[in-house]
Amino acid sequence: MAEKLILPTEVKVCATCSFWDGERQVDADMKLVVVSEHCEGECLVQETSKPGLHDVRQECACLWEDLEPDAPVDDQSADDKAA
Repeated sequence: MAEKLILPTEVKVCATCSFWDGERQVDADMKLVVVSEHCEGECLVQETSKPGLHDVRQECACLWEDLEPDAPVDDQSADDKAA
């Protein structure tokens, strides 16, 4: 059985990127990603296989994007009106 790792979504590895298509579990409330230690997946930007724990900070062709979705425009305008 593979060991599981729990990562905060802001850690810049492939498994926490919205462009990585690999096996992972995401807890949106806790902002955590759970992956197996040796997981692999496809980078949809580079169209190549990448390990989930690949550190992307030094990669020039990387467009790492946080898994947390952007706030909908309607929610932002409602917040602005309430302020």
